[in-house]
Amino acid sequence: MSKVKGSLFGLAFGDALGAPTEFLSYEEILRRYGDRGPHDLPPRAMVTDDTQMTLAVADGLLSALAEPPVTAERLEPRLRGRFLQWWRSDDNDRAPGRTCMDACAAMAGGKPWWEATIAGSKGCGANMRVAPMGLAPGLTDDERTGAAQLQAALTHGHPTGLAASELTALAVRWLLDGLPVADLPAALRARCDSQREVYRGDWLGDHLWRRPLVESPEQFIATGWDECQAALSGLEDAVRYVGPDADPCSAAGAGWVAEEALATAVYCLLLFPDSPVDAIARAAASSGDSDSIASLTGAFAGAVHGEHAWPAEWYTRIEYRPDLDRLSTAWTA
Repeated sequence: MSKVKGSLFGLAFGDALGAPTEFLSYEEILRRYGDRGPHDLPPRAMVTDDTQMTLAVADGLLSALAEPPVTAERLEPRLRGRFLQWWRSDDNDRAPGRTCMDACAAMAGGKPWWEATIAGSKGCGANMRVAPMGLAPGLTDDERTGAAQLQAALTHGHPTGLAASELTALAVRWLLDGLPVADLPAALRARCDSQREVYRGDWLGDHLWRRPLVESPEQFIATGWDECQAALSGLEDAVRYVGPDADPCSAAGAGWVAEEALATAVYCLLLFPDSPVDAIARAAASSGDSDSIASLTGAFAGAVHGEHAWPAEWYTRIEYRPDLDRLSTAWTA
């Protein structure tokens, strides 16, 4: 329970820490917060759409888990319903991503998800919300990875968003199960190799991959795995040669797209494998999509270190605490 809670709350803590820095230049972040970034939450720590959509994914998955096994047919309408609740909510005022908003609007208008999804988008909205697929207990490998890709596909139809979402969910799961942080990049790259031509038709159907100049589902999905492989290459060297005092985005990308959000979050974790607060502070002090990078870093670090990774007072400050507590308890019952 400690690791599930640490990861879920860590995601929210990173989100809240990175929210004020997301649209600041790197130089302005350093002026305001110092070389290593913000290290404390405000008394009332507000999150962004990253945490809001993570909670939507979590509730959709929890509902589907009530009658296992989890299948695309059971999960998709539950995810769609939670996404549309978020889309219509008065609290959806945290600069939500255009891809998510446009896809939800299309689904609300009656389009099936494979027509509503934004086919060319691989934005980090695909995987900033996928941690619940890694945290949920009792899923088979196929259920976990299929669910991870499906939740991405509802809004982000690019194959790289699908692959990056699977990798992000697996990173959470592997760290939760005890994979050493230093071994994570190689494990993710190996997954890229082994899954390169695996299209999860049982979860994604036969419509998503059909694009101009794409001849097969295997060709479609291989693009995503290749782009993730490229983003994850060289992270260990970057830790040695770029180091903790530089903008993380200079090492692994700005994080606006899914594969870079994953890679830069893993990079921040590698910089501070034994200091979770330093890891999310470094992620928040970045020139790119700071809240998404920091939220993923927080999910990873919490999965490693558990709930005591974070200052006790942060748990009383964070927005959506009742929902985060409820889900933490549900996934460890």
